[in-house]
Amino acid sequence: MHDNADRAGLLGGHTHPARAGLAHRAQPEVGRSGGPRANPGDLVRLFVAIAPPAAVLDELDALAGPLRAHRPDLRWTSIEAWHVTLAFLGQVDQAAVARLLPRLERAARRHHRFRLAFCGAGAFPSAHRANVLWSGLSGDRGALARLAESVTAGASRAGAPPPDKGRRFQPHLTLARCRMPADVTELVAALAGFQGQPWTADRVHLVRSRLGATEQPRYLSLASWALRAPGPGEDAAPGPGEGPAA
Repeated sequence: MHDNADRAGLLGGHTHPARAGLAHRAQPEVGRSGGPRANPGDLVRLFVAIAPPAAVLDELDALAGPLRAHRPDLRWTSIEAWHVTLAFLGQVDQAAVARLLPRLERAARRHHRFRLAFCGAGAFPSAHRANVLWSGLSGDRGALARLAESVTAGASRAGAPPPDKGRRFQPHLTLARCRMPADVTELVAALAGFQGQPWTADRVHLVRSRLGATEQPRYLSLASWALRAPGPGEDAAPGPGEGPAA
C-alpha cells in the first residue's frame, strides 16, 4: 500500500546533514495491513506535503541565506524541513490514520505529475505585520490545487478533516516565522524577482510533526505515494471529475 521511496534527507530528497528537519522513515509507524501499531486513541500531529528536489531548495537557500543574518529576530526555517503543504491535519488518532492511508494512496493515483517553480515572496497576513514569510510558486498551480483538494477530501472522509478546511488554498514554502508581528516588506521586496528552476512534483508524503523543546519541529515522513506518470497522449494534469475524489 505505502509506495515508500528509500531516499535520504528532506522528505527523502535532500542531501544536507540532518539537523531538526524532515527525515524519511524506512518502516512507517503504521503497519502495511492498515492497522495501527500504537494505541488507536493515541494522537499524532500530521500534514500532507510534497517535497521539492534538493537542487531547487539549494537555489532558493542561496538567495535566502544572506537575508537571515540581517533579520535574526525571525525564526528562519531549516532547509531540511522545507516542503509545500497540501493539507495540515492537526492532531489525528491512530484509528483515523489507518483509514487515511488508503485514501491518500487513491488520491495520488488519480493525479498526474506536474511542473512547479518557486518564485517571488509574500507574507501572512501582510508584509507590514507578518507572522510568516514565504516563497510562492508558479507553474501548474491548478494541478497543485486539485491535488490539495483531493487530499483534503480524502482526509475528511477518513475522519481527519483539516482544521482550516474551507479556507482558500495558498500554496507556499515557509521561509521564516515571526515571534511577534513584524515588518518584512524589505525581505519580500528582496525576494520578489526570484524565479527558480522548474521541477516536477511526483510524490505525496504523509508527515508527522513533533513539537519539542527546540524551536524547530522535527518532521518524519511516515508514508509516501507516487503521482501518475502521464501515458501516451495524456495531459500532465487530471481531467474534470478526477480532482476531489478520494
